Amino acid sequence: MRYRWQITHEALRQGVVGIVRTADTASAVAAARLVLDAGLSSVEVPLTNPGALAAVEELTTAYPDATIGAGTVLDESSATAAIRAGAQFLVSPSLHPEVIRTAHRYGAAAFPGAGSVTEIVRALEEGADAIKVFPASVLGPQWVKDVRAALPQAPLVPTGGIAAVDVPEWRKAGAAACGIGSALTRGTAAEIEARVAAMVRADA
Repeated sequence: MRYRWQITHEALRQGVVGIVRTADTASAVAAARLVLDAGLSSVEVPLTNPGALAAVEELTTAYPDATIGAGTVLDESSATAAIRAGAQFLVSPSLHPEVIRTAHRYGAAAFPGAGSVTEIVRALEEGADAIKVFPASVLGPQWVKDVRAALPQAPLVPTGGIAAVDVPEWRKAGAAACGIGSALTRGTAAEIEARVAAMVRADA
């Protein structure tokens, strides 16, 4: 069993959290397998997928050394269900204190979403393990840099509209990691493997 701080470290250590946004269990598992087999160790399956919980359960069994999380977690019941399915971290697009409390109650990490300095500070006060900056494409790396100047203690994970080639710029601005979805998983297996390998090498 890993403690919350270990889960957070493992989820963010490569600088990228892969987001597998698909329509069903099979497609989520297939996409996640591609990025995990390519060397990425952290994957989020959003609950917008009706088969997300089954996918999380299958992935945590098949990849015990990976860090598998659930995304778009908006309430306590969803948080509990995701954790029971095996999710080690919970990601939300917005700030829901009950999700953070539920995650911590069962030993999971919580990454709530925020789009302002006020929301980031509140997320920290509520005990967030890291903070999803969303939507990142609207805010930009300079915004993260400016916020980190005032809040260097805030572990920010910009997500939304980030391409794999943009990760170094966001990391240089102070992001703890970047959440990447379709920009990471599109293309052939060989293209995905090369993309993940390049990012992992760049962060090494």
